[in-house]
Amino acid sequence: MKKRMSCVLVLAVVGLLAGAAFAQFAKTEDAIKYRQSVMFLVGQHFGRMGAMVKGEQPYNKEAFEKNAILVESLYRLPLEAFMTPGSDKGSHMKADALAQKDKFTQMHTTAATELAKLAAVAKSGDLNAIKTQFGEAGASCKACHDAYHSK
Repeated sequence: MKKRMSCVLVLAVVGLLAGAAFAQFAKTEDAIKYRQSVMFLVGQHFGRMGAMVKGEQPYNKEAFEKNAILVESLYRLPLEAFMTPGSDKGSHMKADALAQKDKFTQMHTTAATELAKLAAVAKSGDLNAIKTQFGEAGASCKACHDAYHSK
């Protein structure tokens, strides 16, 4: 019951965030907060899967699949917030992301595709296939971070 309520709560938040994603941001700061909030959630759920892949936590098919589906869904939300003019100011996003919009968008799309593949393979329960696809998804996320995220 707790798991179901948690899932319902997360999906409700995702639904609310999705509506906000399609709205124009009133302030640049709102776009920054929005995308940082979404990416925080992506990082939390990706980290939970990573712990299972690395053997730091026992593999749990149901939990892994749930996290993979959430990451896939969440990752699609913040693209507009990344592309909001001026949103590179006061954040860790490099100005190159706005200057190279097409390249940034392509990298985002590639990562979204790899995350969708991860969600699909998670349903199989094949841990070896999951580990391989987790690596591919992680590499696509890292490529974008290396290019457009300052530490």
